[in-house]
Amino acid sequence: MLKKIILIGIISCLLFSFKISDGVMPHIKVSANHRYFMADGKPFFWLGDTGWLLFSKMKREEAEKYLDIRSKQGFNVIQVMVVHSIGETNAYGDSALIHKNIATPNVTPGNTFGKGNEYDYWDHIDWIISKAAQKGIYIALVPVWGAVVKGNHIGAAKAKIYADFLAKRYRDRPNIIWMNGGDISGTDSLKTWNAIGNTLLRLDTSHLITFHPRGRTQSSTWFHDQAWLSFNCFQSGHRTYAQDTSKKDLNYGEDNWKYVQADYAKTPVKPTLDAEPSYERIPHGLHNFKLPRWTAADVRRYGYWSVFAGACGYTYGNNDVMQMHKPGEKKTAYGSKGYWFNSVNDPGAKQMIYLKKLMLSRPYFERVPDQSLIAGNQGQKYDRLIATRGSNYAFVYTYTGRDININTEKLTGTKIKASWYNPRNGQITAIGTVNKAKTLKFNPPGQKTNGNDWVLIIDAI
Repeated sequence: MLKKIILIGIISCLLFSFKISDGVMPHIKVSANHRYFMADGKPFFWLGDTGWLLFSKMKREEAEKYLDIRSKQGFNVIQVMVVHSIGETNAYGDSALIHKNIATPNVTPGNTFGKGNEYDYWDHIDWIISKAAQKGIYIALVPVWGAVVKGNHIGAAKAKIYADFLAKRYRDRPNIIWMNGGDISGTDSLKTWNAIGNTLLRLDTSHLITFHPRGRTQSSTWFHDQAWLSFNCFQSGHRTYAQDTSKKDLNYGEDNWKYVQADYAKTPVKPTLDAEPSYERIPHGLHNFKLPRWTAADVRRYGYWSVFAGACGYTYGNNDVMQMHKPGEKKTAYGSKGYWFNSVNDPGAKQMIYLKKLMLSRPYFERVPDQSLIAGNQGQKYDRLIATRGSNYAFVYTYTGRDININTEKLTGTKIKASWYNPRNGQITAIGTVNKAKTLKFNPPGQKTNGNDWVLIIDAI
């Protein structure tokens, strides 16, 4: 019991060590091995949420409520669009741009709260960023959504002016991450994306920069060798295996671990993560609202698969929350039926913290993906087993609760202590301590079925 109490205390310190009451937060850096993130030299596990329309649709009291809930749920990064459309306005009716020109942000002179301009588009963003810092949350800013760029509303010259404005305005904010792009292929306006990335890097060397690509693609395809790209992102997307028919894409189906595997092998070494997997409550394939919707089990699977494959974190998403769906709206996207203030507490969102807790419960920076731990058949599609390990521990994830055969040769010691970790509630069930053997077999609790997911924890003795 004493050991359990100590472990809980250590995990709590790791989880909340970056939440500073006065909003002063350490900058996120890439770890020494270039695989993960750290802040003040400590492990930083990216647990993100797609709050895409936070700036444009939420009033201040709503924004604070959302940030407070996500902070308590263990999220530490929110991905947000700065300009979603060329005619963007916020919840108070103020425009982001003058004459819909990306090179002329509509900034109110001065910044005196209470003098009538505190709801200025840019002052409102400033306020939300400050409030996020108070709650230990980093904001991943998407400067301008891909559809705006693709629609020829801006070019490289205007993009450079706009990026200059953003960098100078936010480079002194510690809780900023730059997320170039926005659901788009890098080949769509390649010069524009490089103009934004290079300008941000030139004027702001303190913050990480990445690129958010379109579904079933990864940033490394176009920008891996660019100096401005600090880490890679991929969007595994919202399609099922059967819907994965595009000839332009990689056709990995739902196997988001394959994107990690591809990025992991690239040089120079850079961190990578799934910045947009299938969202909880969104229809399979997005557009046919009669099809089934992705569930908590699905978002768990994408999380554990990608992280165990070597990702530096994971971004969760919810259909109702990402668009901040409110009562009274006549139009919604992708068949959204719920309201953000209810769906923010959906099961999948609450379960994400258990992934974060597990990854921070063991030595973090030494962790590597290692499929050689799995003896025999690693499985295909939903039956796939994913393994990761450190020097004296290993985690193996099964989405279906299938039998797991383990090769223990990579682990030190003469015995191993085994346990089951439940991704639905974070509970640990001891299996016992056994002598090492060439192969050990473990049978998860319950019947084999999709969503009966478990993590086998092995600690070397």
